[in-house]
Amino acid sequence: MDIRLEWGSEGVAALGADCAVLVVVDVLSFCTTTDLVLGNGGRVLPVRWHDQRGEEAAKARGATLAGEKHWTLRPSSVTEIPSGTLLALPSPNGATLCDAAATAGAVVLAGCLRNATAVAARAAELADGSPIGVIPAGERWGIDIRTEVKTFGPLRPCVEDQLGAGAIVAALSGYGRLSAEARLAAVAAKATDIPEALAECSSGRELAAAGHGNDVTLAAQLDMSSMVPVLRNGILEDL
Repeated sequence: MDIRLEWGSEGVAALGADCAVLVVVDVLSFCTTTDLVLGNGGRVLPVRWHDQRGEEAAKARGATLAGEKHWTLRPSSVTEIPSGTLLALPSPNGATLCDAAATAGAVVLAGCLRNATAVAARAAELADGSPIGVIPAGERWGIDIRTEVKTFGPLRPCVEDQLGAGAIVAALSGYGRLSAEARLAAVAAKATDIPEALAECSSGRELAAAGHGNDVTLAAQLDMSSMVPVLRNGILEDL
């Protein structure tokens, strides 16, 4: 298959050796926030935890750790982030998968609904006929950004990442043969009212209940961005 889709860290392990490009999709919220940071002229350093480990990683690269000022993992917090900012962005899902994908030897992109078509076009260019892997991050039961644990909880597949991955696969139409998983995700993305689905899914409801409904609105904006976050030397930037 030319375009394959598998979930989470297990998906990275399954596809990393066979795919020239891996597209990590974490719609709520790592990849959406990354898209907005890059759209304002910044860059993102993916870090796994918001603790001393994250602080040390940020300091080593001269980055500002999200949460030290008013910038956080929430997309709405970075809509006016200054150009030139290198933001160390902790995330146990999207950021962790970017790091894992980089060790597989593939080119790593960070995709979401906002930049689905732009990311698909760049993935096709970079893969140049070789297989492309799309990795919806999903959530992990029992894992919080501040949790001090050494193992992941079980995977929690989620609507927003299924749709984000599907939108990217749909935009790769004509590149080659789709796996059944990729094909079903693309069909779902084409057939779904995406803003409605994100508002009604578990993650969207949780964010809205916490007062962060605008983050869901920003994340649901399909193809509003031309940014393509590419991981180079551990940093996501628009190249």
